[in-house]
Amino acid sequence: MGIEEKLPSGVLLSTVEGLAGYFRKASLWPATFGLACCAIEMMTSGGPRYDLARFGMEVFRASPRQSDLMIVAGRVSQKMAPVLRQIYDQMPNPKWVLSMGVCASSGGMFNNYAIVQGVDHVVPVDMYLPGCPPRPEMLIDAILRLHDKIMHEPLGDRRRRALEAKIERDGEPVVAPGAMPSSYRFDKTKRAEWLKAAAQGREEQLRIRDWMEERARLTSGGSK
Repeated sequence: MGIEEKLPSGVLLSTVEGLAGYFRKASLWPATFGLACCAIEMMTSGGPRYDLARFGMEVFRASPRQSDLMIVAGRVSQKMAPVLRQIYDQMPNPKWVLSMGVCASSGGMFNNYAIVQGVDHVVPVDMYLPGCPPRPEMLIDAILRLHDKIMHEPLGDRRRRALEAKIERDGEPVVAPGAMPSSYRFDKTKRAEWLKAAAQGREEQLRIRDWMEERARLTSGGSK
């Protein structure tokens, strides 16, 4: 029993994209970044009962230089947001972000000036996981869905052509997945500002500028 039964001739044909996607999705190393109660569920998923090691992900790295997946587990405070962004910037490419729980995804029950209302204000998010807190099975399911996304990502010029063909076929997306913060999606003025920045390649500068302005406004309002 083994792969030799599936490949009696001993020859396997694939593509560089297929191999790169398989290797990437099978060797994700998450960054150690637990912020609140969701982190307990994340730790549990790495324990013997759920055994995240089955998917090559038991190595939670303490250094962002050795990580390619950030699992934001818990609410993100205004004070923690710059730290989160710095860790994200220190992670090598390619890298992915999984927003774990409703607090990380939208602020959850903490609708106040101290909590960022969605981590996508600070970093681009590839996968959202609802729940308060989500169970380890839900986290593993989200990771497997992210694996599928990574597995089928085209590379290089093929990726550029695939994106151009999709835009030509379906039109320009209203929301670019993993790029536009949730607070921009339903505000026509802010959405237009974002699309203009995207055309100039300065989405990240706009995201950080607006976040700093919002933080200053909320901090000022909260101190009164």
